[in-house]
Amino acid sequence: MTLANLPPLVTVFGGSGFVGRHVVRALAKRGYRIRVAVRRPDLAGFLQPLGNVGQISFVQANLRYRNSIDRAAEGASHVVNCVGILHETGRNTFDAVQEFGARAVAEAARNAGATLTHISAIGANTDSDSDYGRTKGRAEAAILSIKPDAVIFRPSIVFGPEDSFFNKFADMARMSPVLPLVGGGKTKFQPVYVEDVAEAVARAVDGKVAGGKIYELGGPEVLSFRECLEMMLKVTSRKNPLVSLPFGLASLIGSIASLIPFVTPPITPDQVRLLKRDNVVSPEAEAEGRTLKGLGITPTMPASVLGSYLVQYRPHGQYTGSGKAA
Repeated sequence: MTLANLPPLVTVFGGSGFVGRHVVRALAKRGYRIRVAVRRPDLAGFLQPLGNVGQISFVQANLRYRNSIDRAAEGASHVVNCVGILHETGRNTFDAVQEFGARAVAEAARNAGATLTHISAIGANTDSDSDYGRTKGRAEAAILSIKPDAVIFRPSIVFGPEDSFFNKFADMARMSPVLPLVGGGKTKFQPVYVEDVAEAVARAVDGKVAGGKIYELGGPEVLSFRECLEMMLKVTSRKNPLVSLPFGLASLIGSIASLIPFVTPPITPDQVRLLKRDNVVSPEAEAEGRTLKGLGITPTMPASVLGSYLVQYRPHGQYTGSGKAA
């Protein structure tokens, strides 16, 4: 194969993360050459078997440092940005990673002559009272001003084997006699399967998704926070009581926990602010077909997948009967 006949090169920022690794796999199956841009390439070797020999390569990049971003995007025909953080640690702040970093990736893609797909989140809004939501919203505005043809995906909470939602609460259920329902558990989510998100990204790389638009990705069910935890408990064969936790108290707990060094807080005040608003696909996106269904992707039911990876949290692992309370 000559250089001119090589498959297109796609740079995936954050390719070793939860969503990123599934994006890499979806692109590898399509035959693309993939350059995985991550802070620690030495820890991303587990992605190598997802492709053929030489198909997946690695480069060091940090969204806080512009030069590394430019190097990672050089020569790529498409750039995918999967980088995002749920809470701030040290220099990895929302402003640095989700706003400055996203803007820098868009500029690098433009300078490289590459098309761009960016993964944002439902709740992104420049006027959000949450730092997370506000920086996500500012990033979207910056990206579309720099790359008017960019594709932006806003998923609801994403579930899958390495997720930080169902796994987090299933692990908590093993340790704690009760589970907290922040704000009474009324917040609504539309859990979307990580493989469906990855497929949407791959179709954007294929050029099958119209650019210059923001797509909202949700699963087939709208579930309250309470219903999500009840589903998790059923799958893991546990019956921990669910206890309502007012927003104010949850925020106080998060503030105190955030002061403990080297410990990931169970929740942060910023996440509490996010939980005050539903995290579902908007009626406008539904009406305009800016959804998974509009892209021709049938959303996956959470119940059909959760058991495949939450089985480890049952009292006796896979040997505990599904749906039987311990």
